[in-house]
Amino acid sequence: MSKILLLSILVLASCSSGTTGPLPSEVYPSAHLTRPIKDGMKIPAVELDKVGGGRLSLVDAVRHKPAVVVFYRGGWCPFCNLQLQGLRKIQKFVKNKGYQLLAISPDKASKLKESSKRHKLGYTLLSDSNAAAMKAFGIAFRVDSKTIVKYKTFGIDLNEASGMDHHILPVPSVFIVNQNGEVVFSYVNPNYKVRVKPSVIKAVILANPAK
Repeated sequence: MSKILLLSILVLASCSSGTTGPLPSEVYPSAHLTRPIKDGMKIPAVELDKVGGGRLSLVDAVRHKPAVVVFYRGGWCPFCNLQLQGLRKIQKFVKNKGYQLLAISPDKASKLKESSKRHKLGYTLLSDSNAAAMKAFGIAFRVDSKTIVKYKTFGIDLNEASGMDHHILPVPSVFIVNQNGEVVFSYVNPNYKVRVKPSVIKAVILANPAK
């Protein structure tokens, strides 16, 4: 059986069973075409780089404590920085309710350290510089060459920020995950200027108390 035919059968089987998750390790051509994991689905088994060195298993982390998992584009993005500061205002609430805040971006670990210090963040920043996590969550897209040139005119170098040359970014997203690894709430918006309000995150946490 050819690989193409086998792939077609697997895709058809997925559609017929009602599965709406993304294809494994997919990188989409634009933010509007991504296929993020849905509420009720389990998060993928991915590992992220920690600021102080070493790796963190996301599945193990949420098994220990439910989490607000935030994907943002990078410390170079002003809208992301506003979001990070907004999360700082609710980090005490999140912690008191038994949850943890995990903010993930393509930035390499040294860049995350700069962001944490600059914005005085008291929660965890994690590096997905190889884009494995954002691919697995179905929110990875490749920035087109025209946009890359435009970014450089503003002093934004995606290669320097991530330490990679893949030009992959995540659609800004928030996934609230319980200790079973299930997504109980998600907000994924291709319009990078619009982020979910911290008050919404608080409401979801109240509706899904930690065990």
